[in-house]
Amino acid sequence: MAFSGALTLTDLNDFITPSQACIKPVDQVLPKAEGNQAGSASNEIRIDHSGSYYEVDDVTPIAGLASPGKKLEQAQISLNDCLACSGCITSAESVLITLQSHNEVLNFLSSNAAANVASRKVPVVSIAPQSLASLAASISSSSSTPITSRQMLHRLRVFCKDVLGFAHVFDTNFARHVVLREHVKEFAERQEKHRLKDQGVESEGGTALPMLASACPGWICYAEKAHPEMLPFIARTKSPQQVMGTLVKNWMGQKWGKQLVVCFDLCDMFFNFHLSITRPNEIYHVSVMPCYDKKLEASRADFYNEVYSTRDVDCVITTGEMQLLAQEKGWDLSVPVPDENLHPSLTASSKDVAEVSFPELMVHSGSSSGSYLQSIIEYIRCTSSTPLSLHVKQIRNADYEEFVLKRAAAPDAEDEVVFKGAKCYGFRNLQNVVRKVGKENGVRVGTGAAGRLKGRAAVLKRGRRDQAMSLEKGYDYVEVMACPGGCVNGGGQAKPPDNTGAAGDAEGYSRDWEESGVSLEDVSRPLAAKWGNKEWTKRVENVYWRDLFTPAASPTSENQRMTNSGEKEDAGCGSEIRNEIMMMADRLMIDITDDLYRNMGSGPQHNLFRTNYQAVESEVVGLAVRW
Repeated sequence: MAFSGALTLTDLNDFITPSQACIKPVDQVLPKAEGNQAGSASNEIRIDHSGSYYEVDDVTPIAGLASPGKKLEQAQISLNDCLACSGCITSAESVLITLQSHNEVLNFLSSNAAANVASRKVPVVSIAPQSLASLAASISSSSSTPITSRQMLHRLRVFCKDVLGFAHVFDTNFARHVVLREHVKEFAERQEKHRLKDQGVESEGGTALPMLASACPGWICYAEKAHPEMLPFIARTKSPQQVMGTLVKNWMGQKWGKQLVVCFDLCDMFFNFHLSITRPNEIYHVSVMPCYDKKLEASRADFYNEVYSTRDVDCVITTGEMQLLAQEKGWDLSVPVPDENLHPSLTASSKDVAEVSFPELMVHSGSSSGSYLQSIIEYIRCTSSTPLSLHVKQIRNADYEEFVLKRAAAPDAEDEVVFKGAKCYGFRNLQNVVRKVGKENGVRVGTGAAGRLKGRAAVLKRGRRDQAMSLEKGYDYVEVMACPGGCVNGGGQAKPPDNTGAAGDAEGYSRDWEESGVSLEDVSRPLAAKWGNKEWTKRVENVYWRDLFTPAASPTSENQRMTNSGEKEDAGCGSEIRNEIMMMADRLMIDITDDLYRNMGSGPQHNLFRTNYQAVESEVVGLAVRW
């Protein structure tokens, strides 16, 4: 009996909890005791009635007596410890994260407000559009009036400024616009180098195609630990969260002057007036994201500024944590705020120091996870000298689709395939794409402890596949996301409410919890529906595309994301409002990059919006762990 190819891969799961490999040992050097017999212990660890641990010796009393001994501190696992460990892949939800929580945000805001004016930091919060859609869908489920993402952004802005004390509140859509432009630029560079390589011309830099999307930190963490052979294929472009961190810390700080400084030079006899800039370490940047793994992404060493000892994003909280913040502060997100339906002005400028802003809620046609594949498709169609037709094919399910651009040929010939891309969401589909990319490019894909086929049978099987694949064009680009359904279904999103009277178990069966002996903390609130509810994901998706200031091309309420035939996927492209916003965003991006490059001086300019990845060697074999 032959097993499925997916079954030969071990240590793969959408939910991997910490194992024995996820342990940070406590190293303590004890003084050598004199006169002890060989093999005898001079110290003991005892536990008192409260559960505290004490290091004691033979004469040390405990709990209730004069001296309970030395109390041992509880071991803590920081984000850096988690990133340095290779014992798990996507267990960010289960790891104790002490510096990335809504409590940490509250603690900072409290201490910052109490500090003197000169030492106060500028608190800034940026919110992902998927988080806005999730919160709007959650509030709409218990309200008679539907709430849009724009209304939710305005309500959160009032809450964050008036209640929490943030100075500025943005959405991350403009940062995504910058990412898409840089993403297309990187793809064009790889495409050109790949063409030169086929002609025998060697060039510096990565030439690996297909290019795989890099915005999902769960996918990046998985690739670094389980499939380092895929790293050359992954795009070097930063995610919108980290580009927003670059914009806030390195560009906005130049616009936010703290005080006017007057310098008088006695030698040259002239006055020098200048407005001091806000340095990166004088800004506290919080991002609200739909994914727990974004906390790990923000803590990567590549996103740490050694000069100012600060990170591009200081703290990441999830959509659910933002909702919890509002509840703890008694703020009702279902209550409207003034002017919440007004669209922002199209006259925002980077030259305005008093109120530096970005184009608001720019929505790019394509997918609700960032429209990375669609941006590549639009680039190829715009740069093509002849018309191209788009063909969409579903491979396994709606989370795995192929997109092919073809050029019409002679009547008796087949159309020429110009571009072949794919959209791949979820780890199960992702693993199939990893194997496919490896085979197409002659890369040996790392496997689990179960191994792979050996001997002549494997060679013959691979030979037949290679012969068949040589007749088919391989992928040029793949939009990869770790969560099924994409970012709108992120693990950190607001949990879907269960409006039914009878609560169900994890498998969907109705259960009488009291009869089963389960006591609910709040009987008035039924158990929430489990994460990954497809119907709920559809509702969040619909909210994401509703009330768009920049009209989306393909997604509609019936045809989600990029599943249409593509015959008229750019309806509304000629919209005057869309063109005006895009032109303004592009002008602003040019101004920003010019300013940043000017301040950077000499050096590789492409590093501004790009990063690098490192393979993490695992020291743990899954089958060798003793439980």
